[in-house]
Amino acid sequence: MARIGRKKTNPDETQTPKKPGRAAQVRAAYTMTRKVDPMVGWVTAAAGFVTLAVAVAIGFLIGHPVYTGIIGLMLAVLAATVVFGRRAEKAAFSQVEGQPGAAAAALNMLRRGWSVTPAVAVTRNQDIVHRAVGRPGVVLVGEGTSPTRVSALLIAEKKKVARFVPDVPIYELQAGNEADQVPLRKLNKHLMKLPRNLKPHQVTEVNQRLKALGTMNLPIPKGPMPRNARMPRGPRG
Repeated sequence: MARIGRKKTNPDETQTPKKPGRAAQVRAAYTMTRKVDPMVGWVTAAAGFVTLAVAVAIGFLIGHPVYTGIIGLMLAVLAATVVFGRRAEKAAFSQVEGQPGAAAAALNMLRRGWSVTPAVAVTRNQDIVHRAVGRPGVVLVGEGTSPTRVSALLIAEKKKVARFVPDVPIYELQAGNEADQVPLRKLNKHLMKLPRNLKPHQVTEVNQRLKALGTMNLPIPKGPMPRNARMPRGPRG
């Protein structure tokens, strides 16, 4: 009987798919931004050109155009990058703003040091509360069509969280464009400006305690939730 050998596996088949490179990421971001902001390319190029022109002009005035031109080129790239980044961020927020789960998409862009748990409380009216834990403490972010219902949901969730972490500051806010709400594009900046009340090891401890609360187990992606997503039955607002 012929000896049956093991089938050789192709090394390429076991390798995990590679992440897109920096150039691919920039192209994807530009394509997405251009759909919302058709002038992004011209504005970005203008920012870089004006910066370089000013640097060269200063160089001629002081007699060192080559030196200032080199510095100006670096500054031009920096200026173009900053302008493009801001317009890309604005375009991204404009695409998700007003959709259920938009706040979760924004919170997922927070810097290191934050742990975000989307949809810790949800109602049939698509009022949602997300939880973010960081150096300030616990931040509950609500969103929905009715500020009154969202406020009630935030209060209920705050009481629940306080039972697990009674000595930790708990902040509650609503994402939106109405009075006393934080606009989506300013949400992360608002959280970053909160006072740092906890040390890193305390943040880890708070996260471990809050794991017992769990989530609503909703299939919420990193982006916004679809408008026709079915919500589980929850407390009426």
